[in-house]
Amino acid sequence: MEQLEAGILGTVFRNEENGWSVLTVRSGRSEVTVVGTLPELSPGEQAVFTGEWIEHKTYGRQFRCVSCEIRVPTTLLGIERFLGSGLVRGVGPSTAVLIVRHFGADTMTVLSEHPERLTEVPGIGKKRCAMITESFREHQNARRAMVFLQSYGIPAPLAVKISKYYGDQTPEIIREDPYRLCDDLEGVGFRTADRIGIALGVAPDSASRVSCALKYILREAAASSGHIYLPEEELCGAAASLLQVPRDLCRKALTSLLLSRSLVGEADAEEGRRVYLHPYWHAEQEVALRIRELMKSVPAGRFAGASRAISTFERNHGISFSPNQRRAIRDALDTGFFVITGGPGTGKTTIINCILELLSGDNRVVLCAPTGRAAKRMSEATGAEAKTIHRLLEYGGEEGSFSRNQDNPLEADIVIADEASMIDLMLMRSLLRAIEPGCRLILVGDADQLPSVGAGNVLGDILESRMVPCVRLTDIYRQNETSRIVVNAHLINQGKMPLLNEKGTDFFFERKDTAAQASSTVVSLLSRRLPAYLGYPEEDAAALAVRNIQVLAPARKGECGVNSLNALLQETLNPPAAGKPQLSWGETIFRLGDKVIQTKNDYQLEWTRQTAAGWEDGTGVFNGDVGFITAVDAENNTLTVLFDEEREVVYETGDLESLDPAYCLSVHKSQGSEFPVIVMPVTGGPPMLLTRNLLYTALTRARSMVVLVGREEIIRQMVENDHVTRRYTTLALRLSEAGNADED
Repeated sequence: MEQLEAGILGTVFRNEENGWSVLTVRSGRSEVTVVGTLPELSPGEQAVFTGEWIEHKTYGRQFRCVSCEIRVPTTLLGIERFLGSGLVRGVGPSTAVLIVRHFGADTMTVLSEHPERLTEVPGIGKKRCAMITESFREHQNARRAMVFLQSYGIPAPLAVKISKYYGDQTPEIIREDPYRLCDDLEGVGFRTADRIGIALGVAPDSASRVSCALKYILREAAASSGHIYLPEEELCGAAASLLQVPRDLCRKALTSLLLSRSLVGEADAEEGRRVYLHPYWHAEQEVALRIRELMKSVPAGRFAGASRAISTFERNHGISFSPNQRRAIRDALDTGFFVITGGPGTGKTTIINCILELLSGDNRVVLCAPTGRAAKRMSEATGAEAKTIHRLLEYGGEEGSFSRNQDNPLEADIVIADEASMIDLMLMRSLLRAIEPGCRLILVGDADQLPSVGAGNVLGDILESRMVPCVRLTDIYRQNETSRIVVNAHLINQGKMPLLNEKGTDFFFERKDTAAQASSTVVSLLSRRLPAYLGYPEEDAAALAVRNIQVLAPARKGECGVNSLNALLQETLNPPAAGKPQLSWGETIFRLGDKVIQTKNDYQLEWTRQTAAGWEDGTGVFNGDVGFITAVDAENNTLTVLFDEEREVVYETGDLESLDPAYCLSVHKSQGSEFPVIVMPVTGGPPMLLTRNLLYTALTRARSMVVLVGREEIIRQMVENDHVTRRYTTLALRLSEAGNADED
């Protein structure tokens, strides 16, 4: 890192939301452009910038700043420029001249310590003096907050967010209790708060430090592992390890949190005590009760003549349902809450189509799915409109805020939700709130796939409870019997090895002994071999490969992990070129044409899309949304992403932290999507990732072809590893309790 000491000449561009700035400064006799996320700087001020020199393709040599130290202007000209810049309300260029002429080198001291003396300057009365004093104080406090935060290593975008939240009290609030950052602001983790706390001299065994760590561990358990609660001993053990303090100290802090009702505890005969964050505890209770209410709200026998109608559908479409499939249709029509589960090719889509035809007429039927891609696939398969659950519930711009709820329910007689394994606990609660008693809800999904990315195990818990009517489809009915994707998926699910490299099929295996060989093969498959095999025109081969061939990896790290393969595939399929703009965020480069994925829910990001009725605006981009970069504005440091071939979203620099390349996805992130071709390395890794249901989930994402690259013994290891990492959830228990209460 280099340092550049310079005087501020002016601001070319500034984004007030994230602090990204382009400044013109003077260093020695040279004028220099400085770019970066910075506090608001005014002409005349001096600063020491820390960063590196870069060469911008359009604007030439620039200094990219990562931090800066601001110095009070000392020259009379510098003070005059600072005050006359317009930053201080009530002071223009002419007034700045008068103030500096009157107070000289003492001007900044007067403004800071004796602002009442401004009335000595001709033309400044008491009212104007108060305005100048307040504006100068606000400016200095905001500056002080930014410098304070950045001095503890907090990245500038996060420092802007924190200082905006706490205002001019930022340093005082954080000095008093740095750990409240974790509770007050999303995106501030325990480690950030703890770094500040330790620097401020907070004792390692401080009650606020231990309490913050306990809540942080519960949040992380939900976010990264999907847990709704943690057993007390596991929670305290994790906290003791994180903090390097005795476990008894963590137990004591936990007791205080439970007594103050900051956390929820429930006794358990096996686990001692379950500890919950309030939102998840309440959500499980509510989901269980609302499911039971829906089940009781639709009396049996409501849909007359179902068997005859099903037979008519069979004749019209030239198909024959099995007894199990007929029961699924009949019971779904006759029940307030019903689950249809089964693997690929078992007839789930045909059953949905039959239900839709039988209900055509006066019934108001609504189709939905958790992701845009899943909703689009559902629309294509049924010929009816399907929406994402967020869009169906009319998401309103704040986390968990939907216009459709118990006070404004959906106008529907039946709701069918596909890809139900992806629905997490909080989304399920929101969906149930919008469905009033008397409306039927049908969940359709594959219970053998990986659970939702978000917290909870909704579909699995519902089935485990045995309290909800359901049908499990097991027989394969897909017309195309030559497809080995479907056959192999079911073999894997049964614990049997898939059939590899049968001639004339859609399932291939490339044997490679090392991860390096497999990685090279994956790149070769996407860049040359598969485009040629699939008949892509040579001039469009790379673009078509990116759109139609998806690489999936079990892990993020390693030579065949998501991170490494993304870098290699980007360099091969979308290399840098003259006239192709790009932006950098940390070590990631975002380039025009890149395939990208949103990695967390962002409820504030705005999008636009063109419809038959004109342009439509909305907010919210969600974890797992995949799109393509269609524009890069290097001058204003923004890029545009097109999601699901319809929604355009403009990302500013501070938003890029939630965007990743998507040439290669983790299997988890691929859920709810379907791709023409899947390529997956199978080269080893942690046993907890090399599992049967992960391999099964990956294969079921493919529509036309699967290529596995690696070693047969790894495939065998995955098939034999039927371990499913347990999620700590209690929805099944809640459903059982609610059912028993009904019987009483």
